[in-house]
Amino acid sequence: MLGGVLCFSSSSSLVKWADTSGAAVAFWRLLFSAVLWWIVLGLRRARSGTPLPSAATWKLMLPVAVFFGLNLTVFFTAIPRTSIAHAEFITALSPLVLVPAGALFFGERPDTRALLWGLVTVAGLAVVLFTGGDQGGATVGGDLLIVGVVALWAGYLLTARRARATIGLVDFMSTLMNLAFLVAVPVTAALAGSDLWHMTTKGWIVSGLLSVMTGMLAHGFIASAQRAVDVGTISILQVSQPAIAVAWGFVILGEAIEPIQVPGMLLVIIGLVAFTVVSQRRASAGRAADALGHGS
Repeated sequence: MLGGVLCFSSSSSLVKWADTSGAAVAFWRLLFSAVLWWIVLGLRRARSGTPLPSAATWKLMLPVAVFFGLNLTVFFTAIPRTSIAHAEFITALSPLVLVPAGALFFGERPDTRALLWGLVTVAGLAVVLFTGGDQGGATVGGDLLIVGVVALWAGYLLTARRARATIGLVDFMSTLMNLAFLVAVPVTAALAGSDLWHMTTKGWIVSGLLSVMTGMLAHGFIASAQRAVDVGTISILQVSQPAIAVAWGFVILGEAIEPIQVPGMLLVIIGLVAFTVVSQRRASAGRAADALGHGS
């Protein structure tokens, strides 16, 4: 699980370090990942005779891939326009979107105490955003793009949850990366323009690294961890990602943070941990009550 968090947390700093169009990096990262997953499918078929994903699987994965491809493209485009601290702490707010969405689409029962902790998180984020100035190249436009990233990520997770109920991990990831690439082609081509074919050396390095680190390893690490680590622990470990990403930003890019932002970061992390713990307890209690009801 920590391996997955480390891979994901370093991606924003690497994209910014590439010193090239974020949309171009997204294009090549998705293309390389798609090719790698076709290799995995071929090896699996050669070893076990497992057929390629069915037409029904590709159809079911299409909405998932639309959200994922747009999420990645917008995120990579936004990173050069904002600071790592802003990007990571805004994207950390996704649980505050997902809990109400879970109640709306899946009938889950959110805990009002969790929502109160969500307000603490929002207050902390306000401190991070409004006390850092333009540190790290932060702009209002870049921050607004990251808000869009949060909405697209929520859409991806909600549609992915439905798909994963019937689709295995390898079929899920392989169809996701290939369809997401097709979705991203017109968007990235329009945003990157000629930069798509005039990447910096660092841009090629980052595209290759991310295709393996996040396109394959990070998702694989987290999927493997789900068999041995409970969901609550996974959620709490993922809350650490913004803090680790800020550390990567300092190491890779030399981005520092203003001392006055530290209390806000702590509020975000404390609020998200409490929000996650309370939400998980409510979910566990709900499952236990359902089990007792069925048993009676």
